[in-house]
Amino acid sequence: MSKVAVVYFSQTGNTETMAHAVAEGAGTEAVEYDNFDAGQVAGYDAFAFGCPAMGSEELDPDFEELWDDCVPALGEKPVALFGSYDWGTGEWMDSWKEAAEEAGVTVVGTVIANLAPDDDALTQLKELGATLAQ
Repeated sequence: MSKVAVVYFSQTGNTETMAHAVAEGAGTEAVEYDNFDAGQVAGYDAFAFGCPAMGSEELDPDFEELWDDCVPALGEKPVALFGSYDWGTGEWMDSWKEAAEEAGVTVVGTVIANLAPDDDALTQLKELGATLAQ
């Protein structure tokens, strides 16, 4: 079984709820982004990073700084991306995934939710966590 880090930023609690669903599926605990750093990447086999859409479909700047620091250390380890949004179409996730893959990150899945995650999204998140833990 893989050791999975579930790292998230949440402003309203929606992405936090999503993080806990991923963590439940992976059999681990979710941690807020400010309690994680790139130096910890080596201690994990797989990752789930969560951030809601901010501004005009972009990552939170503080979370993005952590993400950018972690990317070079991720290597070929599997990574899932997730988050919630309030407006738009979820374009921030497409942009995030594309940029991650261009940087060499192995993105194995994404889940987004408009505002609070519904039952289907929570199920997808738990499954994604279970996949990362295999």
